[in-house]
Amino acid sequence: MTTLRDRLTPPISALITSRFRRDLTRNVEGLRRRLSGSAPTVRYFHQVDDPYSQLAVQMLAPLMARYRIALQIHLVPAPDDAAAPERERLRAYGLRDAARLAEVYGLAFPPDARLPGAETIMLAARRLAVDLSPEAFAALAPQVGAELWSGRNLDPTGAAPEGAAQAALAQGEAERLRLGHYLGGMFQFEGEWYWGVDRLNHLEERLAGLGLDRTPEAPKLAPYLTMRLDRTAAPGPAPVIEFWFSFRSPYVSIAFPRVRTLARHYGAELRLRPILPMIMRGLPVPPTKTRYIMLDTKREAERSAMPYGRMIEPVGAPTERCMAVLWRAMALGKGEAFGELALQSIFAHGRNPAEDAVLFDLGRRAGLTDDDLRAGLADDSWRAAAEENRQALFDAGLWGAPSYRVNGQPAHWGQDRLRMLEDDIP
Repeated sequence: MTTLRDRLTPPISALITSRFRRDLTRNVEGLRRRLSGSAPTVRYFHQVDDPYSQLAVQMLAPLMARYRIALQIHLVPAPDDAAAPERERLRAYGLRDAARLAEVYGLAFPPDARLPGAETIMLAARRLAVDLSPEAFAALAPQVGAELWSGRNLDPTGAAPEGAAQAALAQGEAERLRLGHYLGGMFQFEGEWYWGVDRLNHLEERLAGLGLDRTPEAPKLAPYLTMRLDRTAAPGPAPVIEFWFSFRSPYVSIAFPRVRTLARHYGAELRLRPILPMIMRGLPVPPTKTRYIMLDTKREAERSAMPYGRMIEPVGAPTERCMAVLWRAMALGKGEAFGELALQSIFAHGRNPAEDAVLFDLGRRAGLTDDDLRAGLADDSWRAAAEENRQALFDAGLWGAPSYRVNGQPAHWGQDRLRMLEDDIP
């Protein structure tokens, strides 16, 4: 039965993710700055033991040189467990992913980086807490990070007392919470958040739109990465792309059609590996994280001209019914079509697959008969398959969706890693 919440969620989510709301926020923040006479100010939140922060901090000096902005630096601790589940897998993956991302953007990160211990992390924070002025920090932080991630002993000379570093971390955490975020490696500018080098393209575009770019004709510092689709696969067996996804991930909703495009272009076999969402596996998702993901997905969807924003909450029956029908559709060779349609229904059109009329319409459009749909809904075998897929994802070193890999190579996590997935295709 459709509840009042079910009816209200799509229009509310459409408003929250709308350009109207975004433009209103930007205009209000800009007006507040102009009335106060303040300079356009980007805040940067640095987590010393975060590989992505080590990449982002290398962009600070170029960012200040390129754009007419002031910069504020904040040291922050690691996010809590609710915001960063499967912490050990995240830490291990971050090392590998940061090294690959560094290659793409021409930054430095050791390919053999090791996870630092607590004492080394605190010493790095003490080194940086001495001077958080933008110029000093932009010069010192990449050097300290290089020592930290290479496993070399950090020089304690001139480090601030531990109490001073703890105070700086507490101040940074308080400011991060006040402004509404949870991660390190984040840029914040007048009401919006940008994660590391991956989202710097959005921040650069916004600063340029305000006339703050000193060299607007030059390429962006961190251009948007998209699939090239400029070659064919090497002769031989068709590549195999394994694709782990859930029906509750906004990022999956915009990754799914692009993964299909990638597979078709290279003649790859796309193996769908659906999993239950984290929240249905007992892993909480804080509201702050949910909100950021919604807004971030909207920006990324616009980059690819994809519909997104009018959504429902798919936890429970919508996901379970989609999983059941998907399992049947996969057996009939129609899993890709049904999966994409279902995700569009959930995240772009606000139509609830918990309703028979919606689910059967999606199934028919994917080429399924009503008998196929009824058979799928009566079959619970998808639950065991979903658990097998989850375990396979853990075995690959990852934990969430979207994740993918080519021919059993190291897996990638995130809708913004399709360029790397493409590069893995022989």
